[in-house]
Amino acid sequence: MSALNITKNNFQEEVMNSDKPVLLDFWAGWCGPCRMLSPVVDEIAEENDDIKVCKINVDEQQDLASEFKIMTIPTLMVFKNGEMQSRSMGVKPKEKILEMLQ
Repeated sequence: MSALNITKNNFQEEVMNSDKPVLLDFWAGWCGPCRMLSPVVDEIAEENDDIKVCKINVDEQQDLASEFKIMTIPTLMVFKNGEMQSRSMGVKPKEKILEMLQ
């Protein structure tokens, strides 16, 4: 399954109400580290049907970036049952991201 694009209009349904753990990637197109991390996040989305992988473009969704106090990108968050379980900033190897989801 490919990563879902999240906006303020679908955040509640896709992230907060998800019955699966959610990996949320806050990113921007101009961000070099975000471009490095994006293929890894996409790979995780394709390989894991038991999680939902979502991306939030901080330039297009400034309200959500502000709500979660995103000061550094990329920022990854894991939500389970509508609650944030973990948060990580910067580029991480795939194994470390998968560990966040356990």
